[in-house]
Amino acid sequence: MKTRLSAIAPAGLTLTLVVLILGGADELRCDEFTREDLVRWQQEYISVVNRGDVLFHGGLGNHNTVSCDQCHPNAANTHPETYPKFQQQLGKVVALGEMINWCIMNPLESGPLALDDPDLIALQAYILHERRGVGLAAGRH
Repeated sequence: MKTRLSAIAPAGLTLTLVVLILGGADELRCDEFTREDLVRWQQEYISVVNRGDVLFHGGLGNHNTVSCDQCHPNAANTHPETYPKFQQQLGKVVALGEMINWCIMNPLESGPLALDDPDLIALQAYILHERRGVGLAAGRH
């Protein structure tokens, strides 16, 4: 049985205090990292975004030569901030990676990528990077 936090926390009690009361003080500690860590992590992220950029603009190697950017120039109209959401093409609520796979299988006429495939992660990183600064709006059409 799942217990909702609102069911055990009196009104006005902060999440931090609830975690402490429930014995989760260790959960409040953050990993320590250095400025060098941040620089390295940003460089690794940008390298994945750059890989996604190449894939998005014709680098998927599909035989029919259709590329993502033919329908979605610079990922401008993919609206990743609205996922998960209901997609009529799939008939259900899906995450961004599932919609990317639909496009890969249909307009691009290729096989789907595993959700943990580095190429699918790179495509998602590129698409999300292109929409950075836009507020989340899951479920919106």
